[in-house]
Amino acid sequence: MRRTHIVFMIVLVAFAVVSCQQPASREIPQYTIEQFMDVKAIFGSTFSPDEKHIAFTSDESGIFNAYLVPVQGGETKQITHSDSNSVIALSFFPHDNRLLVMSDQGGNEIWHLYLREEDGTVRDLTAWEGARSTFEAWSYDDKSFFFSCNKRDSKFMDIYEMDIETYEPTMVYQNDAGYFLGDVSNDKRFMAFGKTITTHATEMYLYDRKTEELKHLTPEEEEVSYSPVAFSNDSKSLYYLTDKGREFKCLNRYDIESGEIETVYEADWDLMEAYFSRNEKYRVVGINENARTVIKVADTKTGKQVNLPKLPEADVTSVNISRSEKLMTFYVNSSRSPNNLYVYDFETKQYRKLTDSMNPKIVLEDLVDAQLVSYESYDGVRIPAILYKPHRAESGVRVPALVWVHGGPGGQSRIGYRATIQYLVNHGYLILAVNNRGSSGYGKTFYKMDDKKHGEADLGDCVEAKKFLTGTGYVDPGKIGIIGGSYGGYMVLAAMAFEPEQFAVGVDLFGISNWVRTLKSIPPWWEAFKKALYEELGDPATDEERLHRISPLFHADNIRRPLMVLQGANDPRVLKQESDEIVEAVKKNNVPVEYVLFDDEGHGFRKKENRIKGYKAVLDFLDEHLKGEGE
Repeated sequence: MRRTHIVFMIVLVAFAVVSCQQPASREIPQYTIEQFMDVKAIFGSTFSPDEKHIAFTSDESGIFNAYLVPVQGGETKQITHSDSNSVIALSFFPHDNRLLVMSDQGGNEIWHLYLREEDGTVRDLTAWEGARSTFEAWSYDDKSFFFSCNKRDSKFMDIYEMDIETYEPTMVYQNDAGYFLGDVSNDKRFMAFGKTITTHATEMYLYDRKTEELKHLTPEEEEVSYSPVAFSNDSKSLYYLTDKGREFKCLNRYDIESGEIETVYEADWDLMEAYFSRNEKYRVVGINENARTVIKVADTKTGKQVNLPKLPEADVTSVNISRSEKLMTFYVNSSRSPNNLYVYDFETKQYRKLTDSMNPKIVLEDLVDAQLVSYESYDGVRIPAILYKPHRAESGVRVPALVWVHGGPGGQSRIGYRATIQYLVNHGYLILAVNNRGSSGYGKTFYKMDDKKHGEADLGDCVEAKKFLTGTGYVDPGKIGIIGGSYGGYMVLAAMAFEPEQFAVGVDLFGISNWVRTLKSIPPWWEAFKKALYEELGDPATDEERLHRISPLFHADNIRRPLMVLQGANDPRVLKQESDEIVEAVKKNNVPVEYVLFDDEGHGFRKKENRIKGYKAVLDFLDEHLKGEGE
């Protein structure tokens, strides 16, 4: 079985190619949020069976829908037409132009799988009330696909196989232990599973459908991460990522009959992904190299690397090789312009750009390049960060700044175009996106540094970022705020409550205010991951005192600086109540508080009209309370 490789990130970002930094002497125009949101966010790719077209996902219509573009280039065509809920293109069927797509309701993350027929009609293939379904992969014989669904028990994602002629699903594995599926062998005999134990330890299992034996492949006591990624074409080997005995993840191969293990590929950074083309002609690995994505494509017989296009200051990401192994799609991205889809011909060694996502009214030279920096924290640990410096700071002008905190816990700020960041920088704000201790991508030692120290050790790294910013000489030390989403939103609230004199303002995007409630209200389909969260953050049944201590809601009387909160009413991860209550609590302090609530959004804002409203409100808030009127 070969997975359809979909970069599924409903985010407010896109990527592309950059040009040289513009001299600071030129007056840089300020662009509106409407202009920044007129940039298309696109991701994913799937080849039509005849390999003449590619389907992908774009928010060109104002909300994510499926689009089609010819392989030879030309006009893109919208092929789903939702105006209320995002529709994500997953995969063409193997031998016809039927298309699998997925959608939820208002951002509730209860995904259903839909069939778009060749005539454009759409039907729900998983229409079970309250059940969440996610696509896994096609069977190698092209007669069915595998998917996960929690219709039997809301806490566990069972594995089903759906016949693509009858659309009748059959349960092939009842998943009472909270495993996640890695792959199914081409002969359908073996299934590889992972099981999350902690955020640092993942076990791996091999299930033999013929003998019904489940073999535990990783019985050691130590904390090791394992992630099964693919079976070999002959179904005799299993490939997996692991950090066993090392700081960073590598790609290993396990021989099913002998049990022998060999390392296939390793780098000085974490491998994020690995897969093989349909007939195993090419191996693709993705490396998380210092907050950038580095893709390596190799011919499996010769070991020779495929020479991917080298574009100035740009990364190649999201590689997808066609079934014939003659073509390959990929995205090109950078910090200054949005994702664009390309296609590469292995025979001619030529590539072609298929999309143009940037708003032509925005001049790339008016935007800024991301700069990789680092600084020493309170205990000597070096903290990596990404700096976005306004052009006017080049002239010695001291500018206001924001410490930007990513989501997670355990996420990472990475190089790439973020419309919100470029919008704020374009309007005069320096952004420092910190990868505080506990961030992924810098080895497992760094990743573990904030365990059961959240809102304390990691918050200290954000506070220390102020010293770095002040030391640059072009940041006004009295005008430094903090901004973040999800876990980053929690860090904003923690900074405002526990370090109330450090930051001039805070902007919280759907952040946790009460860890006790949040950890008790984890969505049922996260049951398999709940124990790992409890291990890292604390179990509300036994650690309530500490969780109470690090929850900003219970210390809201300390918040004395202006605060802004944005929230989606349908958010299943950070409940609306989290934002409602912190806003009401801070209002009692007679502190300026602004609250923007979207009734039709979940965890993150997908609709352009909402992003326009929300981020325009953020800029207005910052202009009033951080930059100051008249500047």
